[in-house]
Amino acid sequence: MADLPEAVAASGTFEASAEDVASVEAWFAKYDGHVANAELEQMADMALFPLNIVSDSDESGNGGAAQQTREQFVESMSQVVGGAGDLKMESNRTPIFLTKQLVLVVTDATFTIDGVAQSVRYADLLVKKDGQWLFQTMVQGGWGDQLSG
Repeated sequence: MADLPEAVAASGTFEASAEDVASVEAWFAKYDGHVANAELEQMADMALFPLNIVSDSDESGNGGAAQQTREQFVESMSQVVGGAGDLKMESNRTPIFLTKQLVLVVTDATFTIDGVAQSVRYADLLVKKDGQWLFQTMVQGGWGDQLSG
Protein backbone atom coordinates (compact mmCIF):
# COMPACT_ATOMS: atom_id res chain seq x y z
CA MET A 1 0.00 0.00 0.00
CA ALA A 2 1.31 3.44 -0.91
CA ASP A 3 2.08 5.95 1.80
CA LEU A 4 -0.67 8.46 2.41
CA PRO A 5 0.05 12.13 1.85
CA GLU A 6 1.03 13.83 5.11
CA ALA A 7 -2.13 15.97 5.20
CA VAL A 8 -4.33 12.88 4.86
CA ALA A 9 -2.51 11.07 7.66
CA ALA A 10 -2.71 14.18 9.88
CA SER A 11 -6.50 14.30 9.51
CA GLY A 12 -6.74 11.18 11.64
CA THR A 13 -5.38 13.01 14.66
CA PHE A 14 -7.10 16.40 14.24
CA GLU A 15 -8.85 17.66 17.36
CA ALA A 16 -11.04 20.74 17.08
CA SER A 17 -10.33 23.62 19.44
CA ALA A 18 -13.00 25.52 21.35
CA GLU A 19 -12.50 28.30 18.80
CA ASP A 20 -13.15 25.87 15.92
CA VAL A 21 -16.41 24.72 17.52
CA ALA A 22 -17.45 28.30 18.34
CA SER A 23 -16.90 29.35 14.72
CA VAL A 24 -19.29 26.64 13.51
CA GLU A 25 -21.86 27.53 16.18
CA ALA A 26 -21.65 31.19 15.10
CA TRP A 27 -22.11 30.19 11.47
CA PHE A 28 -25.29 28.27 12.32
CA ALA A 29 -26.65 31.11 14.47
CA LYS A 30 -26.28 33.43 11.48
CA TYR A 31 -27.77 30.91 9.04
CA ASP A 32 -30.69 30.12 11.35
CA GLY A 33 -31.44 33.84 11.55
CA HIS A 34 -31.66 33.99 7.77
CA VAL A 35 -33.94 30.92 7.74
CA ALA A 36 -36.24 32.38 10.40
CA ASN A 37 -36.59 35.56 8.34
CA ALA A 38 -36.87 33.72 4.98
CA GLU A 39 -33.79 35.61 3.73
CA LEU A 40 -33.16 33.29 0.81
CA GLU A 41 -30.36 35.20 -0.90
CA GLN A 42 -28.45 35.53 2.38
CA MET A 43 -28.89 31.77 2.94
CA ALA A 44 -27.46 31.17 -0.53
CA ASP A 45 -24.52 33.47 0.23
CA MET A 46 -23.50 30.95 2.91
CA ALA A 47 -23.24 28.00 0.47
CA LEU A 48 -20.54 26.65 -1.83
CA PHE A 49 -22.15 25.87 -5.18
CA PRO A 50 -22.87 23.57 -6.80
CA LEU A 51 -24.56 22.29 -3.67
CA ASN A 52 -24.87 18.54 -3.11
CA ILE A 53 -28.24 17.31 -1.84
CA VAL A 54 -28.51 13.73 -0.56
CA SER A 55 -31.73 12.10 0.59
CA ASP A 56 -33.84 8.98 0.50
CA SER A 57 -37.46 8.04 0.00
CA ASP A 58 -39.74 5.87 2.07
CA GLU A 59 -41.99 5.60 -0.98
CA SER A 60 -39.44 4.20 -3.44
CA GLY A 61 -37.00 2.77 -0.90
CA ASN A 62 -34.07 4.37 -2.69
CA GLY A 63 -31.48 6.95 -1.79
CA GLY A 64 -30.38 9.58 -4.22
CA ALA A 65 -28.29 12.65 -4.78
CA ALA A 66 -28.52 15.79 -6.86
CA GLN A 67 -26.68 19.05 -7.31
CA GLN A 68 -28.25 22.48 -7.14
CA THR A 69 -27.13 25.78 -8.57
CA ARG A 70 -27.63 28.90 -6.51
CA GLU A 71 -30.82 29.65 -8.44
CA GLN A 72 -32.21 26.15 -7.83
CA PHE A 73 -31.36 26.39 -4.13
CA VAL A 74 -33.15 29.72 -3.75
CA GLU A 75 -36.20 28.35 -5.58
CA SER A 76 -36.37 25.15 -3.51
CA MET A 77 -35.84 27.00 -0.23
CA SER A 78 -38.62 29.44 -1.16
CA GLN A 79 -40.95 26.42 -1.09
CA VAL A 80 -39.61 25.24 2.28
CA VAL A 81 -39.18 28.47 4.27
CA GLY A 82 -40.75 31.13 2.06
CA GLY A 83 -44.28 30.74 3.40
CA ALA A 84 -43.49 29.17 6.75
CA GLY A 85 -45.70 31.51 8.79
CA ASP A 86 -44.77 31.83 12.47
CA LEU A 87 -41.55 29.78 12.63
CA LYS A 88 -39.62 28.75 15.74
CA MET A 89 -36.51 26.55 15.55
CA GLU A 90 -34.73 24.64 18.29
CA SER A 91 -31.59 22.77 17.31
CA ASN A 92 -29.04 20.53 18.97
CA ARG A 93 -25.94 20.24 16.79
CA THR A 94 -23.05 17.79 16.94
CA PRO A 95 -20.03 18.90 14.89
CA ILE A 96 -17.63 16.19 13.75
CA PHE A 97 -14.45 17.83 12.51
CA LEU A 98 -12.58 15.89 9.85
CA THR A 99 -9.96 18.63 9.55
CA LYS A 100 -9.75 22.31 10.45
CA GLN A 101 -11.49 23.10 7.14
CA LEU A 102 -14.06 20.26 6.95
CA VAL A 103 -16.80 19.61 9.47
CA LEU A 104 -19.83 17.34 9.31
CA VAL A 105 -22.60 18.68 11.54
CA VAL A 106 -25.49 16.43 12.60
CA THR A 107 -28.54 18.39 13.73
CA ASP A 108 -31.54 17.22 15.72
CA ALA A 109 -34.11 19.98 15.39
CA THR A 110 -37.68 20.84 16.18
CA PHE A 111 -39.43 23.26 13.87
CA THR A 112 -42.65 24.77 15.16
CA ILE A 113 -44.70 26.44 12.45
CA ASP A 114 -47.93 28.12 13.47
CA GLY A 115 -47.97 26.05 16.67
CA VAL A 116 -47.37 22.66 15.00
CA ALA A 117 -44.06 21.01 15.99
CA GLN A 118 -42.07 18.62 13.80
CA SER A 119 -38.80 16.93 14.75
CA VAL A 120 -36.15 16.26 12.12
CA ARG A 121 -32.56 15.06 11.85
CA TYR A 122 -30.21 16.21 9.13
CA ALA A 123 -26.54 16.76 8.43
CA ASP A 124 -24.53 19.43 6.68
CA LEU A 125 -20.97 19.31 5.40
CA LEU A 126 -19.31 22.68 5.90
CA VAL A 127 -16.14 23.67 4.06
CA LYS A 128 -13.94 26.55 5.17
CA LYS A 129 -12.93 28.65 2.16
CA ASP A 130 -11.01 31.92 2.42
CA GLY A 131 -11.51 31.81 6.19
CA GLN A 132 -15.32 31.49 5.99
CA TRP A 133 -17.52 28.45 6.56
CA LEU A 134 -19.79 27.53 3.64
CA PHE A 135 -22.18 24.60 3.50
CA GLN A 136 -21.58 22.33 0.54
CA THR A 137 -23.62 19.19 1.17
CA MET A 138 -27.05 18.81 2.78
CA VAL A 139 -28.27 15.37 3.89
CA GLN A 140 -31.80 14.69 5.13
CA GLY A 141 -34.15 11.77 4.77
CA GLY A 142 -37.50 12.00 3.04
CA TRP A 143 -36.81 14.35 0.13
CA GLY A 144 -35.63 11.64 -2.29
CA ASP A 145 -38.67 11.67 -4.57
CA GLN A 146 -38.05 15.37 -5.21
CA LEU A 147 -34.42 14.92 -6.30
CA SER A 148 -33.80 15.11 -10.02
CA GLY A 149 -30.22 13.83 -9.99
